[in-house]
Amino acid sequence: MSSTELRHTALDAVHRSLGATMTDFAGWDMPLRYGSERDEHVAVRTKAGLFDLSHMGEITVTGPEAADFLNMALVGNIASIGVGRARYTMIVQADGGILDDLIVYRLAETEYMVVANASNAQVVLDALDERSGGLDVEVRDDRDAYALIAVQGPASPGILKSLTDADLDGLKYYAGLPGTVAGVPALIARTGYTGEDGFELFVKPEHAVELWQALTKAGEGVGLVPCGLSCRDTLRLEAGMPLYGHELNTSLTPFDAGLGRVVKFEKEGDFVGRAALVEAAARAEQNPPRVLVGLVAEGRRVPRAGYSVVAGGEVIGEVTSGAPSPTLGKPIAMAYVDAAHAAPGTEGVGVDIRGTHEPFEVVALPFYKRQK
Repeated sequence: MSSTELRHTALDAVHRSLGATMTDFAGWDMPLRYGSERDEHVAVRTKAGLFDLSHMGEITVTGPEAADFLNMALVGNIASIGVGRARYTMIVQADGGILDDLIVYRLAETEYMVVANASNAQVVLDALDERSGGLDVEVRDDRDAYALIAVQGPASPGILKSLTDADLDGLKYYAGLPGTVAGVPALIARTGYTGEDGFELFVKPEHAVELWQALTKAGEGVGLVPCGLSCRDTLRLEAGMPLYGHELNTSLTPFDAGLGRVVKFEKEGDFVGRAALVEAAARAEQNPPRVLVGLVAEGRRVPRAGYSVVAGGEVIGEVTSGAPSPTLGKPIAMAYVDAAHAAPGTEGVGVDIRGTHEPFEVVALPFYKRQK
């Protein structure tokens, strides 16, 4: 794909004026980093970071049967989400394979916003379209209707409070409320992908620059910095959060990924993939699949996705994500390993890094959990 064909967010000129290193991410030209990705990462952990997430795919579902439809189309109990609340869930194929992981916001009694990963937005849209036949619902592609700006980190509530009179103290994690931020109408959601407290602000694209500048100004005194996708990846890795295409894919069911809790068999009515997931749940109980674990390097070499995890000369798993961890000061990885080697502290586990078996410690996820 040539750069002329890449999609640009409403903040494209801002990123370039800040000297961002840009990269093709799922067909979008996105900021990878502005300066040091390590400094950006540390800012989010200790102060605050500002992200452009406008590449995410928003799909609005409305209509009298919206709740029943989403219950059928997704694995979660979407009908039980209260208005103003959000839920992490998944959409699977008929065979139970994960098509994408999603956040669903209930905006009103008969209106939901489904937020898909950029790389899967079209796939999710097509699947929802296909599954909506014969029901009184409208599935609308709203990818161009929103810009999405996130402010993440311990200083983020203070920054946002200086720009809005919305009740942020009353806004729980995984909740969203309409409000005005710096004079701009926004859906203010207390969600994020960094392991820190923070907010995601859905606004019209024409308001994105104004909001970004207002947040930048409000964060000047408390160490807010613009952050790219590179530190977003190391932040989510430390927080043990799965990334589609790494920890999740169509060859894995939610049970294989250790996320069976998102599948709600008890909800009313049938749903796509139910029969396959009942079997997958039973399989996982009798014969545990490979387990997603954390690995912490004893040395300095960084494991990467696709590297083999080894023990006793045998391959026992595969790395799905790996990077140097600014918080731990060591290379870390998430990996699927055989259940026999998944217990924290398991001895003799290594990663094959270009022919050398480097020693790693098996740890429980996440690597990092913020103090509340």
